[in-house]
Amino acid sequence: MLKKILIGVGLVILAFILYVIYLFAFPASPRKEATFSNNGLDIKIFYGQPSKKGRLIFGEEKDKALQPYGKYWRLGANAASEITFSKDITFGGKAVKAGSYRMYAVPGATSFQVGLNSELGVFFGVNEPDYTLDVIKVDVPVSINPVEVEKFVIGFSADGTTTNMDLVWDKVAVRVPITNQ
Repeated sequence: MLKKILIGVGLVILAFILYVIYLFAFPASPRKEATFSNNGLDIKIFYGQPSKKGRLIFGEEKDKALQPYGKYWRLGANAASEITFSKDITFGGKAVKAGSYRMYAVPGATSFQVGLNSELGVFFGVNEPDYTLDVIKVDVPVSINPVEVEKFVIGFSADGTTTNMDLVWDKVAVRVPITNQ
């Protein structure tokens, strides 16, 4: 009888260990890296890439939106998103020194407020940053995407001397212009 109990407990422990390994090997929101080089400026972003999965992404809290308007969002999933600039730049028209920053947003129906914060290394960025460590906040308009995007994407495009950082998910697109100083 004791042998059967030990075998049962061993199987439960083994199943738990395999489940944990599976979660780390195949996360629901994989870690992504977005990089871009333009006019001597190198930009690198690390973020978690969540999926829509049939949910309402942006909207009112009363409608059970995953990311309600007016509430902090870590710009991805899991760990807080981090961005690094190799040179001093302007981010949405405001000066920012070269370096690494925690990046977050406060979505709205017609614009997003995107912030850069000096607090780094935050795993589980569900907690709001210490806003006294904000370097800048910029307001950028929302565009409606004609095509629904299943997975949140941060991408870049060049427009002359401007680098555009595009945040796209569901039918929402937000563009932050970045230029060399």
